[in-house]
Amino acid sequence: MEFLLLLVLVALFAGGLLWWRGESTARKERALADARAEAQRWYERLGGQVMNLHGDQPAVRQSLLDAGERYTAAGSQLEQARSVKQFELARETALEGLAYVRAARVALGIDPGPELPPLAAARGAGQLTKEREVDVQGQTFRAGPNPGPQTPHYYPGGYHQGRPVPAGWYSQPLWKPALAGAAGAIGGMLVFSALFSPAFGDPGYDAGYAAGLEDGGAGDEDFSGGEDFSGGEDFGGGDFGGGDFGGFGDF
Repeated sequence: MEFLLLLVLVALFAGGLLWWRGESTARKERALADARAEAQRWYERLGGQVMNLHGDQPAVRQSLLDAGERYTAAGSQLEQARSVKQFELARETALEGLAYVRAARVALGIDPGPELPPLAAARGAGQLTKEREVDVQGQTFRAGPNPGPQTPHYYPGGYHQGRPVPAGWYSQPLWKPALAGAAGAIGGMLVFSALFSPAFGDPGYDAGYAAGLEDGGAGDEDFSGGEDFSGGEDFGGGDFGGGDFGGFGDF
């Protein structure tokens, strides 16, 4: 009798273990399918926008070029993604592309469309609310909240070498590693330090900058540079200088 009871208990335990493993596997598969569908949805939306928007203004052309690069990168990520995190990174790349699309629509003078989910890389970076212009070692750099002939490069906000850089329009894409390196002694950080000095008294940016510092480098978390699947071609590098989600991208 005791032996029979033991067999029943063992069978129940084995059955419970098999059920738990099966349920766990099913949950993982559902999470993976949901993440894939979400990334695919934003990717397809980006593709439709890139194909249908056109413009000759420098700010429009640049924004659409950046959006197209993100579309290509997101497609590559989707093809290679095998985990929930990788699909989430592909989703983030597609959302970055759509941020460029919104910028292009603003430059065209049309409705930018519905708001997008916030970008992980831009958390705490703030947003420009006034025009800025500085001269650094004989070169003039400009930034502001609106596109123009002198500020054709859009950036949705992020982190450059751990420092928050606000969303807005810039005269040069200094967040790109190649261009920052070409600036030689000037470098992106020196220019950003001059542009965003507290002496400018822009409360919109100062608040975002302070929040970014309090976050302790929010832009360097799951979507920071160096991740194997952090945007850009082949899931590495990219125009964010170490990863598309490292906070300073092709904006």
